[in-house]
Amino acid sequence: MIISRATTEDAPEILALQRLAYQSEAEIYNDYSIEPLTQALEELERDLEEYLYLKAVVRDRIIGSVRGRIQGDACEVGRLIVDPEYQSQGIGSKLMKEIEVSFSDAHIFQIFTGHKSKRNIILYQKLGYKISEIEPLNDNLRLMHMTKQVQAAALPKAGDSPSI
Repeated sequence: MIISRATTEDAPEILALQRLAYQSEAEIYNDYSIEPLTQALEELERDLEEYLYLKAVVRDRIIGSVRGRIQGDACEVGRLIVDPEYQSQGIGSKLMKEIEVSFSDAHIFQIFTGHKSKRNIILYQKLGYKISEIEPLNDNLRLMHMTKQVQAAALPKAGDSPSI
């Protein structure tokens, strides 16, 4: 598996994987109108200009992705996706670690997930994220905002990772 920066040319494949990966989230909440499922290709292409997207590739096929961007001194991480065929193999953890390395100057990493998304919550907690806020959106969904505080020397600097 190779993790590298995604480009605009990767947008159609990332969007298809995003729609596949978020089916399980839609099922949990019985809501198939969530933004990752309804996002248009043009929107994802714009996101690729605004965020750093990383992709995990096996045999010329994107099997995972994550995005991040700096907002102040924090890195907003999101859209961690892994092909259902490849889940539970550590790919999500590797993508998260690589996005953190890519933003090694950030002092705080932030991510959110729904309160019923137990696998996501457990993964993020294993990676050092703590629930910092619970935001009720509606009767069916509370967003679990999770943060990870890091010392500047706690993460390798960008470029120290041989896979990007």
